[in-house]
Amino acid sequence: MSDKELLEKLKNIVTPYVQDKEGLENFDENTDFLNDLKINSANLVDVVLDVEDEFNIEIDNDSMNDMLSVLDAKKIIQLKLAGK
Repeated sequence: MSDKELLEKLKNIVTPYVQDKEGLENFDENTDFLNDLKINSANLVDVVLDVEDEFNIEIDNDSMNDMLSVLDAKKIIQLKLAGK
């Protein structure tokens, strides 16, 4: 899966939880889920669950706590996919 495809899937996953739609217009690897998109911490758990479903991976608590930006999420997803 290319970086572009992965980013597109991530964008689709987070869109329902975004409180700041303007932040979504500039969605890229540097986008912060909490600060740029204003996703609250409860919804961040939903994002993680949706990521697990979409990519058929399991994200442990340590990885989940580190998943605060698009780049973090991308790295964790790629790591989990490589370990399958």
